[in-house]
Amino acid sequence: MLAAVIFIYRRQPQFGKVPSGERLARIERSPHYKNGRFQNLVEMPTLSEGYSTSGEVYNTFFKEHPRRSPIDALPSVRTDLSKLPADSNVAVWFGHSSVFIQVDGKRILVDPSFSGRASPLPGSVRAYKGSNIYSAADMPPIDYLLISHDHYDHLDYETVVALKDKVKHVVCGLGVGEHFEHWGYAPEQIIEKDWYEAIEVDSGFTIYTESSHHESGRGFVRDKTLWMSYLIQAPGLRIYVSGDGGYDGRFAETEKKFGPVDWAIMDDGQYDKGLAICSSPAGRSQAGDLGPQSKTLTSGASFQIHVR
Repeated sequence: MLAAVIFIYRRQPQFGKVPSGERLARIERSPHYKNGRFQNLVEMPTLSEGYSTSGEVYNTFFKEHPRRSPIDALPSVRTDLSKLPADSNVAVWFGHSSVFIQVDGKRILVDPSFSGRASPLPGSVRAYKGSNIYSAADMPPIDYLLISHDHYDHLDYETVVALKDKVKHVVCGLGVGEHFEHWGYAPEQIIEKDWYEAIEVDSGFTIYTESSHHESGRGFVRDKTLWMSYLIQAPGLRIYVSGDGGYDGRFAETEKKFGPVDWAIMDDGQYDKGLAICSSPAGRSQAGDLGPQSKTLTSGASFQIHVR
């Protein structure tokens, strides 16, 4: 009976769709896809040494944690994005990993999550008060929607469906486009890339797809879609978007490849010492590898995702 309930519930659209057909064939040609799954450049266990899956489940759902949620609403300032001067370069952080970037006349939206939750289960993983003051309706037309990977706290079904008619192009890792097509996006809207590719936006304006150290999946099938970071090379500014994930030396490699970064947008905030795939204070301290003059916007927690 339980299996039947799970099967029926899993057919809801927010779970997305596993890549198939020509999309799967392209995935299988990627040098980063081996043994039926995408691989990190530096392979290490998902869990840190001394931790177990059963222990992490118990720790998350049954163990009491003091000061797990803020008592009061998080302080926030609501910006009317439609009234930003067109010639201004600006980044607006919405909470967690959701960021709006306006640079050299282009509007870029990264990992938007405006539904107020980061889980497909009703009532679970709710946004903290004060971190959910924006909605999809507040977004202006978006030139490029950048998705780091398909976990629920970074690819929010309700948000991207609501944004569909405002988005010119979606940029995502291999396989993630299957979700977007399943949710009504046109194939011509979707730019699906492997690591180390380039998207020519305009003269002197390029989005580079770079590696990250993480994993992917929206259900029982894991690592069938690729996780990303991005280097945005605009005419007057170089911006690095780290995506989710632990440190594996890529910051220094990015600086060597592209030169010093002006703005570094890094995942930050809650972390779990047991999860090797997620950012930690030690990893974030390496942000200086991107260049001594880089200004770092750390995208911290809006949800109870990792609880240590």
